[in-house]
Amino acid sequence: MTQAISTGPRFVSLDQFRGYTVAGMLLVNFLGGYHAIPAILKHHNTYCSYADTIMPQFFFAVGFAYRLTFLRRMHQQGAWTAAGHVVKRSLGLILIGVVIYHLDGGAKSWAELQSLGIGGFLASAFQRNLFQALVHIGVTSIWVLPVIATRPMARAGFLAASAVLHLRLSRWFYFDWVWNRPGIDGGPLGFLSWTIPLLVGSLAYDVMVGQNEARRVNRLLVWSLGLMLLGYALTCMSALGSNPATSAVSGPIVTLVEPPFVTPARPESMWSMSQRAGSVSYQTFAAGFSLAVYVLFVLACDLGRWHAGLFRTFGQNALAAYILHELVAGAVKPFVPRDAPVWFVLAGFLLFFGISYLLVRYLEKSAIYIRM
Repeated sequence: MTQAISTGPRFVSLDQFRGYTVAGMLLVNFLGGYHAIPAILKHHNTYCSYADTIMPQFFFAVGFAYRLTFLRRMHQQGAWTAAGHVVKRSLGLILIGVVIYHLDGGAKSWAELQSLGIGGFLASAFQRNLFQALVHIGVTSIWVLPVIATRPMARAGFLAASAVLHLRLSRWFYFDWVWNRPGIDGGPLGFLSWTIPLLVGSLAYDVMVGQNEARRVNRLLVWSLGLMLLGYALTCMSALGSNPATSAVSGPIVTLVEPPFVTPARPESMWSMSQRAGSVSYQTFAAGFSLAVYVLFVLACDLGRWHAGLFRTFGQNALAAYILHELVAGAVKPFVPRDAPVWFVLAGFLLFFGISYLLVRYLEKSAIYIRM
């Protein structure tokens, strides 16, 4: 890990961007299950909706802050101490994920547990529920640890290698496995593709500390457009049949398909923009989209000196907001039926959002921040 070290400034744009992402998470996580809500606010797993842009933005923000804090800690305490902190933090996030998401399956009796055995437990408990946002952040952070302090080309190469490995495994067996299980957020091997938005965030940090203000925006916009176009190009790769992973066609056929945010008229495949499969096309497009959204906050906050108190509250205590919103949703959602009219759903959402904000705001006023 050889790199010129910067202690790094604090970016208002990053806090505001992260706060916006938390607010977006509350929006789509609450509204997504209701019949009256537009499709763009729901997860569909066969194309990229607005709801699907939220989780990659968390990884983008994690990668940005990861690079900043790792270089700072390495400069102050040394590389091994900085790496140890990352491992402990990541394992802590994984442990919180175990508590929140739970493992698959269970045993209703001692006899059933004995029949399951250690082998059965290991084979069945870690396939689906566990692999959601916090666990993916923890695992992906450990995966990219060897390169997080390296030069941009090394990180870009690691990103590309992880994406290629994910594609090869998907073509071999993994797409069928994670799609039919069905998996969540890319499943156990999702860390390979979640590497894309995380390391793109780390590269964005380099731009923010290494360029003047005008060049920062220009470079981020160019990268954003390039990544979104590349993601769309990848999803245009399709083979005859419903699944190129099992198709008898020797190679993929390139064709123009529906753009992101538009429901596709074709079967799902390993090339679809799928959050369920954690597909490379989805992660690439979403990383570029995250960059585009972040540029708006750079313009508004770092250059325009604008900020919103709501985004500050959520952005500086994102983990607390994540944990608390699950609890608040559990209290409010049982009284908002899935087939409720839109006005009632929105009323329930406002109640849910207001309680979540008040709890996180109380923590902020009490100077209580949950950070791993």
